[in-house]
Amino acid sequence: MPADPVRDGLPCMLMRGGTSKGAFFLADDVPADPAERDPLMLRIMGSPDPAQIDGIGGAHPLTSKVAVVSRSAEEGIDLDYLFLQVAVDAPQVSDRQTCGNLLAAVGPFALERGLITVSGDRATVRIRLINTGDVATASFAVVGGRPDYDGDAQIDGVPGTACPIDLRLAGSGPLLPTGDVADTVAGHRVTLVDNGMPVVLMDAADFGVTGTETPADLEENAALRAEVERVRLAAGPLFGLGEVADQSVPKMLLLSPPRDGGAITTRAFIPHRVHTAIGVLMAASVAAGIRIPGAVGSALARLGDGDDTVLEHPAGAFTARVEVGQDVDGVWRAASTSLRTARKLFDGRVFARPRL
Repeated sequence: MPADPVRDGLPCMLMRGGTSKGAFFLADDVPADPAERDPLMLRIMGSPDPAQIDGIGGAHPLTSKVAVVSRSAEEGIDLDYLFLQVAVDAPQVSDRQTCGNLLAAVGPFALERGLITVSGDRATVRIRLINTGDVATASFAVVGGRPDYDGDAQIDGVPGTACPIDLRLAGSGPLLPTGDVADTVAGHRVTLVDNGMPVVLMDAADFGVTGTETPADLEENAALRAEVERVRLAAGPLFGLGEVADQSVPKMLLLSPPRDGGAITTRAFIPHRVHTAIGVLMAASVAAGIRIPGAVGSALARLGDGDDTVLEHPAGAFTARVEVGQDVDGVWRAASTSLRTARKLFDGRVFARPRL
């Protein structure tokens, strides 16, 4: 790391991963100690400020993200990926969750930076998600030893097309953290699910909304936001997360019947803003949860015969392929596969603000 990140700057690559955007760093280029690292990330992203005008953040939780990547010392693992959620208008940096959208860009970033090498026309990379301990496999096309960002894959929430990136993730823990198909939390019947992302499944009708509202309409509904947050605060300890008032997890999902041929309609609180689409691992958790008989959302869902689950969201639809079943002890477990795209946006040096 340079002696002076204000004057010398830090090597940084800005990348879109799925429907998110973030700053990517090599682990060797940023402090390892969170007490030093987190204030630096706030200064780089321009937080706390609703506009993030003095940094490279995009003034929204989906564009105020950081990925720290390194070669892994773990046997059978190629890369370690640490995700940091940088709050926009508060001096907070959280490592209590991961991001499946930015995960799509980890492999291409590592190839760009020389952490991995590929001699053929396709890369398959094993990535350890430091935040959760899960392991994902990413596969993407390579041309001349570099990532191929061009292609015909299209995902809702991102204009145009790009090269497809296949992601597969097998959760390391039980699908239902409490062991129960449904729990009563703060007076509401909900289901707690963790298939790579801790989420709370809620019936939109139970909260007095249709579940088809726009993100802006939901954010303007102060009573709804307060009630969703009340449930979130009560659900946090049930996930083993402890007090979550200053955390960005769990995510809160309002569910309603599908309208456009999908399996379920979703609106995701992340947790205070409403996602303009849906996150990869949120989608994997929802898709797995609604396949469990008796779980919240299972009665609303229209599921086909295969493993594909089409989740309708504000920007269109997301298809998550999940395999759900019970082990010999009756514990529900799941694995998921998703299609994402990613693109390198900018590569250079970023200069931190002199002070918070």
